Amino acid sequence: MNENTADVLVIGAGPTGLLLAGDLATAGVRVTLLERREQAADTAMTRSFAVHARTLELLDARGLGDELVALGRKAPVIGVFGRIELRLHRLRSRFPFALITPQYHVERLLERRARAAGARIVRGAEVTRLRQNDDGVEVETADGDVLTARYVVGCDGVRSSVRRMVGIGFPGKSVVRSVMLADIRLTEIPVDAVTTNSNAHGFASLVPFGDGWYRAIGWVAGDERPDDAPVVAEELSALLRRVLGSDYGMHDPRWISRFHSDERQAVRYREGRVLLAGDAAHVHSPAGGMGMNTGLQDAANLGWKLAAVVQGRAGQPLLDSYERERHPVGRQALRVSGAITRGVLRSPRNGLTRGLREVGLPLANRLNSLTATGERLLSGIGIAYPAPRGSHRLTGRRVPDLRLSGGRRLYEVLRDGRFVLVAHGSPVPETKWLHLAAPAGNLPGPLLIRPDGHIAWASDTPDPEALRAALRHWPVTAA
Repeated sequence: MNENTADVLVIGAGPTGLLLAGDLATAGVRVTLLERREQAADTAMTRSFAVHARTLELLDARGLGDELVALGRKAPVIGVFGRIELRLHRLRSRFPFALITPQYHVERLLERRARAAGARIVRGAEVTRLRQNDDGVEVETADGDVLTARYVVGCDGVRSSVRRMVGIGFPGKSVVRSVMLADIRLTEIPVDAVTTNSNAHGFASLVPFGDGWYRAIGWVAGDERPDDAPVVAEELSALLRRVLGSDYGMHDPRWISRFHSDERQAVRYREGRVLLAGDAAHVHSPAGGMGMNTGLQDAANLGWKLAAVVQGRAGQPLLDSYERERHPVGRQALRVSGAITRGVLRSPRNGLTRGLREVGLPLANRLNSLTATGERLLSGIGIAYPAPRGSHRLTGRRVPDLRLSGGRRLYEVLRDGRFVLVAHGSPVPETKWLHLAAPAGNLPGPLLIRPDGHIAWASDTPDPEALRAALRHWPVTAA
């Protein structure tokens, strides 16, 4: 087979594209990943630092969760608006915290996995042309190489050339301008994993790389200067002192710049044989650290579905469900990050508003149900997908890491990308795409669990006929 022919072409080797390529290759799909950059991401390109609980669960289901946790710092509590605390340690997860670690750690682990699974990764390949028909997609690079595939997935970021070439709209607007970014060293080490606050002067945050460097983020209230406006270390230092109370002896910045933050979402995630995921499909402010996490969860949702369609185990309706399930999640991420951004960056302009904020937010912090909802939204634990009318109440929900017989965990069993039927006894034969597992404790009825850790079908009692119908519906038999 010509190396320029693949089942799936993934465009963009960020976290989303790398996870997707690894999942497809693990499933036996011939996948090529094209990346415009010659080299992997460096520190200056790293904007994401938070890996939330649901993403860590998905990485655990790929054998990478514990390894990544060892590279970062756990934050069991996250402050929002400088006053509300989200107590992530209350989450029912093996990872009840946000992990603070730079994006390039995530990318390195995912690239290693993708290559080991057989994915072909080509760097320095800029896509300049894309054409599709009923049978496949043809892509041309700036070097004149022509590649063909049955499907293409654009994971090429906010300026996605794939999205532009297929004519998918990306409406939205800028949320905040002139945010300062810098990588600095500190003489005094902050106590918290993430040091952040906002007040009438603006917003500031310090996030550790884990190697002695810190990412400083700051915005001066009312500043609307463009991205190319000059910025100097003294300006950032002054802001840190006004907002955080100290600049912690910041020194030796290795780079410093400005950026603006947009809120945008693709009007659809699919055009024929071309799909979008990650920042190519949605982009929002970095507040809450939801960007990379939402993209990785896109890939986890799409990978097994695309593999099943390519291998002839499922039809187009399964692939259509990707947009139906993930577009609302992307919209929700925009709303949550947007609410945080507006609450933090738009300083109160009068005493009454400031007073309401100072009194109301601590009160909200004591409302357990409100903060618990915020914890589930930010962490991704609360994400559930729509279920057909008449389905069991658990259908579409994320399943926690169940203990199984023999001392195994559910997310260990999910590592081969198969469906898992958790039930007492052996009600059906095990197949190439269905793994049977018995619960370690009591389980009222069987659970059929998708490769992405969401429940495909459930019953309160053993129901062989309904189970057989569910197995016929889902792609659990060999191609």
